[in-house]
Amino acid sequence: MDNIRNFCIIAHIDHGKSTLADRLLEFTGTLNSRQMEAQVLDNMDLEKEKGITIKAHAIQMNYTEGGTNYILNLIDTPGHVDFSYEVSRAIASCEGALLIVDASQGIEAQTISNLYLALEHDLEIIPIMNKIDLPHANPEVVADEIIELIGCKREDILSASAKEGKGIEEILQAIVKRISAPKGDTKAPLQAMIFDSVFNSFRGIEIYFRVFNGTLKKGDKVKFISTGQEYYADEIGVLKLNKQPREEIAQGMWGI
Repeated sequence: MDNIRNFCIIAHIDHGKSTLADRLLEFTGTLNSRQMEAQVLDNMDLEKEKGITIKAHAIQMNYTEGGTNYILNLIDTPGHVDFSYEVSRAIASCEGALLIVDASQGIEAQTISNLYLALEHDLEIIPIMNKIDLPHANPEVVADEIIELIGCKREDILSASAKEGKGIEEILQAIVKRISAPKGDTKAPLQAMIFDSVFNSFRGIEIYFRVFNGTLKKGDKVKFISTGQEYYADEIGVLKLNKQPREEIAQGMWGI
């Protein structure tokens, strides 16, 4: 559990969240070159067509730093104001957030809105200036805006170009060092939160969840508090690019 990091990516629309997620997946070896494509987590046709994220998308990565292996659980969230509910559910499942700010556009409305959501849940904020490669980027001015907004030190702000793959290793190192491991009790009764659900024409409703206490095992009987309904966990797994079955999902982890 000490080696788990749960985090999301938040920003205003078109500030580079999905592109940064692509680079993180590429750098950690989660995807090979054959699997890689632009906005790889945006699997809805409309998302591909419009070039925006509509639903939050979760995936698990493995990363080694200083000889220690870490499990990084990432949610790429929508940036558009119309999908803020998706952001709020994602944030509630995390301990940290990457706050992405376009080095040419600066702080914008949804940047502030999403930041407040993250602060309400006491998330560790890692500020990142993206698109520093653009000729009209103004990193000094944007850095001042970030400092004024969240009260961080200038050295806490990371610079990156998701498009060119610059600064990705520094971001991964910051995730491991700054974001705390999940807290909870693996021996306590099961307590989990659903942060998303999708309809599968073969399986019915699939739910995405974060375990806060206890352990969910395949075949366990679970109760949904909001409806009082009880179900059996016929199949559970982790969120790689393709879902991978597991016999159990322990405290601090995400599953489906």
